[in-house]
Amino acid sequence: MPQILKLNEISPVADKEFPAGYTFSKDAQAPQGIMLRSFNMHEYPLGDELLAIARAGAGTNNIPIPKCTEKGIVVFNTPGANANAVKELVLCELFLGGRKIIDAVEWVKTLKGTEGISKTVEKGKSAFVGHEILGKTLGVIGLGAIGVMVANAAADLGMSVIGHDPYLSVQGALHLDNRVRTADLSSLLKNSDFITVHVPLTPDTEKMFNADTFASMKDGAVLINNSRGELVDAQALLAAVESGKLERYITDFPSDELIGAKNVICVPHLGASTPEAEDNCAAMAARELVDYIENGNITHSVNFPDVSAPRSSVARICVMHQNVEGVISKITSIISGANINIANLLDKSKKEMAYMIVDLDGVPSAEVVNAIEKLESVLRVRVFG
Repeated sequence: MPQILKLNEISPVADKEFPAGYTFSKDAQAPQGIMLRSFNMHEYPLGDELLAIARAGAGTNNIPIPKCTEKGIVVFNTPGANANAVKELVLCELFLGGRKIIDAVEWVKTLKGTEGISKTVEKGKSAFVGHEILGKTLGVIGLGAIGVMVANAAADLGMSVIGHDPYLSVQGALHLDNRVRTADLSSLLKNSDFITVHVPLTPDTEKMFNADTFASMKDGAVLINNSRGELVDAQALLAAVESGKLERYITDFPSDELIGAKNVICVPHLGASTPEAEDNCAAMAARELVDYIENGNITHSVNFPDVSAPRSSVARICVMHQNVEGVISKITSIISGANINIANLLDKSKKEMAYMIVDLDGVPSAEVVNAIEKLESVLRVRVFG
């Protein structure tokens, strides 16, 4: 029966998602699946029996994606499972950005043991005057699960919300409140009092907030970053805060150069640090592993296309292959040459890779499977009877 290795402590709700007979432990010796959170897998051995890795969270920078893809290992994440936790933190940070609450609380601590605290407080509180978020404009960069929830919640709080996402999905658009308007990035930067960013770290987004970006932003804007620290050029950020171009920067990714800087608030990576979020991520990751191991279905993969279908035929073949011309016809020719009827076929691509699910009205022989495996562009073949 399948073995699932956990490389981090995982919420026990995951145990309930694995069928009877599965082993889910830190001691699995030859796992078909791995579940993890922050464990760094870049030097971790990937056995030939390993079929899939599930990250109980959104980011997968700790997983060697190219190496996994070469070996035909599906890497899953859990988008949206921690969305509410991050949304609530962003809402908290909107208030922290508008009101000088952190500075005020730290100042009050210095008054302990002094006389006439009440009078001192009344006299000194004017140094911490802030502003309300009602009626202000929030720019949301990235309208995935988290971005959409943040945008809708901000609209409910009376903010004017601008969203930007060149890759906005149909699902995201359907869930977006009609009070949220979309705009190009330049317009969003120019008109937003607050900006919150919810995009992955890629070569295109690294240091997307730089000197030029800050120059194009509204004077006195507040920038909130709960995605990745590397999205922001730290030196340019510090210069923008020092000059007053940015009123405040709030990030969930502290660094030595940011900690203690004036008008910079560093939160210790608390975005998904709630038991509810950990439970949701663990349950989703477990379901993804089980569905792939049991049925060959792929949902929420970062390196292969999402392809899934209910099982309704006698047998199923799942084929990982390179996204090259002619491979589909070669595979179907091998199957039809064995006089097996194809009941259903799905094939989707993601960049250089593709994944095929073929439901059959007969069980393929070992010769059929071997013939498919020998095709030059095929990485992995799995059969379900």
